[in-house]
Amino acid sequence: MDKKESNKAGIPVIPELLAPAGNFEKMVTAIHYGADAVYMGGKQFSLRAKAGNFSDEKMAEAVQYAHAHDVKIYVTINILAHNRDFTELDNYLSGLRKAGVDGLIIADPGILRRARECVPEIPVHLSTQANVTNAEAAEFWFEQGVSRLNLARELSLKEIREVRQQTQGELEIFVHGALCISYSGRCMLSNYMTGRDANQGACAHPCRYSYKLIEEKRPGEYFPVEEDERGTYIFNSKDLCLLEGLPELVASGANSLKIEGRMKSIFYVGGVTRIYRAALDYLRDLPPEAWDNPSEIRLPSIVFEEIAKTGTRGTSENFFRHVPGSSEMLYTSPRVQMEVEPVAVIRGEGEAPLVEARNVLETGNQVEYMLPGISCIPLTVVRMETEKGEVISRANPGNRLFLHTEPPLTQGRMNGIIRRSRKDSFIT
Repeated sequence: MDKKESNKAGIPVIPELLAPAGNFEKMVTAIHYGADAVYMGGKQFSLRAKAGNFSDEKMAEAVQYAHAHDVKIYVTINILAHNRDFTELDNYLSGLRKAGVDGLIIADPGILRRARECVPEIPVHLSTQANVTNAEAAEFWFEQGVSRLNLARELSLKEIREVRQQTQGELEIFVHGALCISYSGRCMLSNYMTGRDANQGACAHPCRYSYKLIEEKRPGEYFPVEEDERGTYIFNSKDLCLLEGLPELVASGANSLKIEGRMKSIFYVGGVTRIYRAALDYLRDLPPEAWDNPSEIRLPSIVFEEIAKTGTRGTSENFFRHVPGSSEMLYTSPRVQMEVEPVAVIRGEGEAPLVEARNVLETGNQVEYMLPGISCIPLTVVRMETEKGEVISRANPGNRLFLHTEPPLTQGRMNGIIRRSRKDSFIT
């Protein structure tokens, strides 16, 4: 049985959980914490040009690693292309076929046309950049050979249901991550202000800047652009979070649920993936009668407590239930203060696992190991040793050390993350 399927009659098929992978480490982290599939970009044609991304060799290695863990790999070729972009495209597509990728994420009709001619055996997933907001548009793209649509993030639950009822192809929905101030990510603000084209993968994120107003004849006199004392970050939307509506989204027949974040840290990728994995597993285990009214299903409170520890700008349901207003914006700062932070990643298992420090770590620190699923194991650091056996009381970011804790971390697994409350942090 496919691991995404329900194991009980009357329960909807649980959608694929699709996580971001900006580099190899993030891919491994997403897989460790329960992703069914990951999406990534190569060194060309990707809308996250500033992410680490994957060389041809790393792409092949990533596919091999993912497939060994029964996870699929989708590659973004989602720029809005210019004529110059087609020179190397066919060779790039052939390389992806050789690597064995499971799907291509495409927005541009020209790139789609070349992909269908050059590598027709690789499924094409239409990017949210194509702005599909209705069933007629959905049918058009399916007729062009697309197998899956990532619907525009401007759709409500009602509209998602309507598209689902009128189409047969796969539907993918963004459920978590950063929202663009412009329509489904198509934005020229970065190009105008910095010369970096967001639609070619080089966005400078000017929607996160702080703005002030200057009157022409009063140079140097700044008038704050604000709303009721809330600040000057007028374009800064909160992050998308559809956890509360997840039961209804599952019941609607969505095939894949997508997390944004190829530019985010492994802590974000791992943390968000594990929470949505736990939420979907909880839904899978509900009795059939619970699905008689999905709107009344409530996820455990710990799910929402945990997601609050991973967000960067607060959360919003965007258009899911109503047209968003000023409450879906974060006016006072570009992001909110995090409650917790990563301190180490496990690089070798054992009673005293080998870890790589990600923040300053000291003997006596109170930390937690993030298990796959929703639970954490509280730990006290009692001893640290370098790989040469030297006992140290303080580890700096990048140091590798054997971590002795109370209780011993016997449940620690490769690529697992150890975190702590920021109140005891030593940030570098």
